[in-house]
Amino acid sequence: MAGKIRARDIEEVKSRVNIADVVGEYVSLKSASVGSLKGLCPFHDEKSPSFNVRPVQGFYHCFGCGEGGDVYKFLQQMDSISFTEAVEKLAARIGFELTYEDGAAATDTGQRARVLEANAAAADFYRQQLMTDAAIPGRDFLKGRGFDKAAADQFGIGFAPKGWNGLTDHLTQLGFNVDELVTAGLATKSDRGAYDKFRGRLIWPIRDTTGQTIGFGARKLFDDDQGPKYLNTSDTIVYHKSQVLYGIDLAKKAISKEQRVVVVEGYTDVMACHLAGITTAVATCGTAFGDDHIRLLNRMLSAEKDTPAQVIFTFDPDAAGQKAAMRAFADSHKFSAQTFVAIGPDGLDPCDLRAQKGDEAVQLMIENKKPLFEFAIKQKIAKFDLGTVEGRVGAARAAAPIVAAIRDSAMRPAYVRELAGWVNLDGNEVASLVDAAGKATKAENVASLRKDAATPAADVEVAPADEPEFAMPNLTDPITRFERQVLEVLVQVPASYSAEQAIRIVRDGFSAPAHNAVLEAIGSSLAAKDTSAWLNTIASSTPSSLHSMLRQIAAQTLPAADEAALTRYGQGVVSRALVNALAHAKAELLAALRRTDGNADAAQSASIQAQLVELEAERRRLQGA
Repeated sequence: MAGKIRARDIEEVKSRVNIADVVGEYVSLKSASVGSLKGLCPFHDEKSPSFNVRPVQGFYHCFGCGEGGDVYKFLQQMDSISFTEAVEKLAARIGFELTYEDGAAATDTGQRARVLEANAAAADFYRQQLMTDAAIPGRDFLKGRGFDKAAADQFGIGFAPKGWNGLTDHLTQLGFNVDELVTAGLATKSDRGAYDKFRGRLIWPIRDTTGQTIGFGARKLFDDDQGPKYLNTSDTIVYHKSQVLYGIDLAKKAISKEQRVVVVEGYTDVMACHLAGITTAVATCGTAFGDDHIRLLNRMLSAEKDTPAQVIFTFDPDAAGQKAAMRAFADSHKFSAQTFVAIGPDGLDPCDLRAQKGDEAVQLMIENKKPLFEFAIKQKIAKFDLGTVEGRVGAARAAAPIVAAIRDSAMRPAYVRELAGWVNLDGNEVASLVDAAGKATKAENVASLRKDAATPAADVEVAPADEPEFAMPNLTDPITRFERQVLEVLVQVPASYSAEQAIRIVRDGFSAPAHNAVLEAIGSSLAAKDTSAWLNTIASSTPSSLHSMLRQIAAQTLPAADEAALTRYGQGVVSRALVNALAHAKAELLAALRRTDGNADAAQSASIQAQLVELEAERRRLQGA
């Protein structure tokens, strides 16, 4: 691409496109009133339509969930594409040639279109070949894994003949030249001419979020095939394996609707999950799960939903699977979601599990998921003999960095307690190990940044390579707005609260991820609370992407005429935040009390009730003050 799309073209394309036609491809619309169409919202569950489209004005709005915008935003949300991709998609739809800021048109528009056309024609050819006699081994492979013809049709599975140029000859007869087929990754050139890349293999078409075939995955079927078990399309102008998730075209609507995604390890696992009713399943295509995949899914997962989004990984129980799980744990903080691991009984993957025990077994496997934090911790402590003091201490020390890496300030203390129970050590001892691990990690990071920085660390803002992206909080929401008020007081009026009160608020945490990140930075900076370095210390612990928001918090005018009134205002806001924290703690204790088993847990019940009494007394003291 040559540069930014000219603003005039963006408006011209939008004016020429009927938003009702675009939305109508995703939502069934009916006339509601003059100039208005109505349907069921694609962004949340509803039984009566509250999703409105106004073609003349060119916008949509849902009165149920509040989503709304123009045709570009709709495509961005539905297809999980960027703004530029949305403009280019609509321009191609109406045959409009875009101009970019440097005066040039997109350089590869025509070539890209030809590659997509060749892929579509190849997918049709492979599908037809699956029903030939030569493809019997392929059909037997599918049958052996519980997939019938309907399943093959649903996923567009095909077969590549064993000959050298069956696809190449077919596509050249359709008008494609050899260079186009090589560019698409469908053929390879040699001194003797061109030959098919995939031969004698079962074929899965790989599609992008818009449903276009961008590449293929091929599984070896014959013993004389000297190639790898699975062979994928090489990177092309439309296919980049680090940015592709198999099954995303089928799963995208369910992911957005359910706010859940299941990440499996292969094509057949995706098929098994979808056929078993787990329609949010996707898989990588011959590469490890990485940052581009996370960004793709995060566009479908909303951190602002009432119910937290979920990402569920399935891994084989072997060493490779465990390594992949730990890699996923290292990236878990990058998700706008809670992360889990699901392991099948007897180590079966979803495909084998469905073939042996049916759809319900696959559903149960996913429902029995475990938090990724728990899985990662138990992977560490499983290597130690917990029957000895040395083993228990060693296990706690090995798992401590994992607990220290938990960024949720409310969840971290809970896992400290869990770890203490799993290794049978005193909770304070484990908490000390976790604190030490956290300080060691932070010191290593700071040392590394100072070493690599071209100027002193105090003079530059250095963002870690794996720093998460944050959506700006919605301040029209009462809960989020109060969180912002608390941050304003904590930053601007440190004299209005004690360090102990701040720690209590930090442990409770905030709902908006951006707010929570700043809150954690405040919690880690309390040693400088009453010094002139207070704000700079907070900034040094705050992700650089949130520095602008931190400046807004620090500069916000507070409703007080003088210092005394400012302190009283701060004390009032802090007291309310503490009451909220106590309410959350009370809810957790009540839930624990409900889980106790009558007389069998009499001592535990008494302990919980005593804690409830203490919380209630503390709440009354706060509200009285």
